Amino acid sequence: MSQLQRRNLGTGGLSVSAIGLGLMSLSGVYGAADDAASEKLIHHAIDRGVDHLDSSDMYGWGHNEELLGRAIKGRREKVMLATKFGQVQRPGQHNGVNGRPDFVIASCEASLKRLNEDVIDLYYQHRVDPDVPVEETVGAMKKLVEQGKVRFLGMSEAAPDRIRRAHAVHPIAAVQTEYSLLYRAEAEASRAVTRELGISFVAYAPLGRGFLTGAIQTFDDVDGRRAAHPRFQKENFDQNRALVAKIEGFAKDKGCTPSQLTLAWLLAQGQDVVAIPGTRYPARFDENLGALNVSLTQAEVDAISAAVPKGAAAGTRYPAGGMGGVFI
Repeated sequence: MSQLQRRNLGTGGLSVSAIGLGLMSLSGVYGAADDAASEKLIHHAIDRGVDHLDSSDMYGWGHNEELLGRAIKGRREKVMLATKFGQVQRPGQHNGVNGRPDFVIASCEASLKRLNEDVIDLYYQHRVDPDVPVEETVGAMKKLVEQGKVRFLGMSEAAPDRIRRAHAVHPIAAVQTEYSLLYRAEAEASRAVTRELGISFVAYAPLGRGFLTGAIQTFDDVDGRRAAHPRFQKENFDQNRALVAKIEGFAKDKGCTPSQLTLAWLLAQGQDVVAIPGTRYPARFDENLGALNVSLTQAEVDAISAAVPKGAAAGTRYPAGGMGGVFI
C-alpha cells in the first residue's frame, strides 16, 4: 500500500493522514451502531494507513472512548489519538459546558482510564466555557502536557480572539470547527488567525452531515438526528438540496463521487487543512479516502466555490441551543 498523503498539525512535529476518521457516529448518534463492527472499521482504517482517529468524552458519554481504547489495543503506535473534554450532560436540555481547571484535570484522567492509555496525543477543549477565562482552561491543559498525559493541545469551535488568547498560554496545534462547502464562513474567519499563528485546521462534518454525499435526495430521506438539524428541515431542504445537485454535476464531470469531490475541494483550501469525515461503513470510508486521488485545478476549485457560494446554505448548522455554544 502506498503511503497516504500526510499533513502537519501545528508546528511541533505532529503529523497525520490528510483524511482521518471522526468517530461520533460509532456511538449511536446517527442510528444504532454495533461495537464489533465499529472496532473492525477502526482496524480497517488503520490498515489503510489512516492514523487520525477523533473521539470525545461526550460521544456516548464515555462509550466512544472505551470502544476506541479496545480497538487500538496492540495498534497504539499506528494511531494519532485525539479526544475532547468540556461538555456536560444536562438531560432534557442542550449540553452544558465546563472549562474550570479542576474539571479539565479530572476529565483527562477519566478519558485516559476509558481509553486504557497513558497519554493522549491531541487533547481538545470541545466547547468553550464563556464563564471561565480561556487562559485558566488552557493553563490546566498545559499542566497535562507538563505531566506527560497529553502531547498536543487543541480547541474546538473557538472564535478567533479566543484562539489567539489560548495560543498565548500554550501552543495550540489544531482548531476544529465544522467546515464544508455548505458551512464555511466561521471556519474561514478562524483560519485567518490559525494560519497566522501556525495552527492547523481540522474540518469536522466536512460532508455536511451526509448532505454532500448525495445520498439524501428527498425530504423523506431525512431521519433520526438529522431531522433536528435546521439544514434538513422542510423550509430549508430544497434550497440546500439544489446546492448539492451542483456538486453532483461537478463530480459526474470529474468521474468521482460527490463525497470525493467535496473532500478534494476542502483539502485544496490549503496544506493547513485536514478532514475527519465520519461513517460506520468500510465502503463509505474507502470512498472518502478515494478523495486523495482526486486532483483539482485552481480553476476547478474556484468554479466549485462559485457554484456554492459562502453563505448560500439555508438554516443554521445547529439547532438554536447548539448554536449558542459554537464559535465563541
